[in-house]
This record gives sequence, structure tokens and C-alpha cells, in this order.
Amino acid sequence: MKVSVITPSFQNSDWLKLCVESVADQGQALQEHIVQDACSTDGTADWLKKEARVRAFFEKDEGMYDAVNRGFDRAQGEILAYLNCDEQYLPGALEKVVKFFERNPQIQACVGDTVVVDGRGNYLCHRLGLVPGKWGTWVRFPVVTSSLFFRRSLWANPDVRFDVRWKIFGDLFFVLNLLQRGTRFGVLPEFLSVFSDHGENLYLRAKPEEVARRQKAAPNLVRIFYPCLLASYGLRILLRGGLAVRPFSYAIYSPASVGRRRHDAIRPSLFWAGRSRWKKAPDQALRKKPN
Repeated sequence: MKVSVITPSFQNSDWLKLCVESVADQGQALQEHIVQDACSTDGTADWLKKEARVRAFFEKDEGMYDAVNRGFDRAQGEILAYLNCDEQYLPGALEKVVKFFERNPQIQACVGDTVVVDGRGNYLCHRLGLVPGKWGTWVRFPVVTSSLFFRRSLWANPDVRFDVRWKIFGDLFFVLNLLQRGTRFGVLPEFLSVFSDHGENLYLRAKPEEVARRQKAAPNLVRIFYPCLLASYGLRILLRGGLAVRPFSYAIYSPASVGRRRHDAIRPSLFWAGRSRWKKAPDQALRKKPN
């Protein structure tokens, strides 16, 4: 059992190089790393053509989720995952995922934990994965897609695809689609990936019209029971030990170092700096892309 990783790419060569490094050192658990590049003009194509560790495809697409669909259609691994250019896997992540699926043959999809860092790789906060629920997912999406993995058998269903009409929230509706089909989710309680909040993230710059469309799509029962669903999410996080995470270290690739560089999470927190009313926004200098 091995993992196929898909990375949608467009004009992100600096981040992509770090992403590829984090996938390439995953060992025998990796089946392949497919990069779907939408004909970038920043040198990405020239670099990818020389990068033997990836299967690169260059073609115009209808956005990130269309690129992911195309990559999954080409994937050969028994487990599928996608990793954006500004995300990385932590050491040994894919091996842990493979072992989890081998131990739990009834599980069809699993979610893990994620470290959120700034543009320099410094710790900001963490996100704990939870089994998504049909109603609660509308209130708090408990899945960071860099730590989402599922069996390729799910993809055999032609109706299991990312909806390309969504430019930002396609991952939310993909998970809701899986839930509607009775997909059995599990939680792998390990930090598996890193999400970089560098200030230019597509997900964090959702257009108001798409946010409004997402809110309008929510069932009426979600609006009625919003406080209860929100409280339920908070309770589930507490039961997962969200406030009891001890200091830890993680190692990621950065443009200023050779190999993985160690970082320390001295005061682990669930509060996302700059994305929460409880903290000030991080310094703008930390939110730029690497040089």
C-alpha cells in the first residue's frame, strides 16, 4: 500500500520546490508525486522538466480543484492525497498514514493534525483533525486538506470529484459529498503536515461573493442550531486534548537552509495569529513568499 500525492501548481515555483522536497523524502510509502501545473510562466516548467522525483503535467485547467481532479485521475497509489505548493509533509507522515489504513481496513478516509506556520516556518498554531459530521462541518470545517487521505477505491465512483464551480471552498463540499455517501472517516492523532500562512494563500483570501454563496448553501437546520453545533465542536476539540498539547518540535524545508530545519512550538495554541480576534496579526514581513 502506497500513497499518490497531487500538487496543483501555478506561478508558485519557490514554494513548490520546498513542497517537493517534503514529499520526496517520505521513503517507500510514496507511490508518486504528481504536479499539475497550469502552464506557469515563472520558470516552474523548466524546473519541473528536470525534476525526476515528480510526474509533471502541463495543461490549462479551471482552477485548483480541476487540477486536483486531473491528478487523482492519473494516480496509481492505493491511497490518495493532495498537497498545495505552500504546504509540506512532516518526516515519516506517509508511513504513518499507510500503517493507519493497514490497521483499520474499515476506514475509507482519515484526517490528521496540522501545524500552521508563518512565511519563515515559525510556529503560529496547530489544528487538530476531527471526524467530520454532516451538520457540524458547515459550522467549523474540522479538516485541513494537507492532512486528509483517502482510499483510491472512493475515487472509482465518478460522482466523487471536487466541484470546480468552487474556487475556495471545494474541499468543504468534497468532504460533505463523501459524508453523504456514507464514507467512514478516522482520525490519525499525529502531526502530519504543515500549512504556511504567508499572507498570499488562496484559501485565506476568499472573495465575499463566494463566502456568501457558501453561507447560502448551508441547510436551514445548521442556521437554527448554529450555537449548539459550535459548542459541540469546542467540546470535541477539548476531548481530543486541544488545550493540553505539550511543547513539540517539527522539521520543515525552508529557502534559507539545506535539508529540513527544526522549529520549536514552545507554547502550543489553537488560536491562529492574525486569524483570530484573540491575537494580533503577524508581522507583515513574515507573510511574504520566500525569495
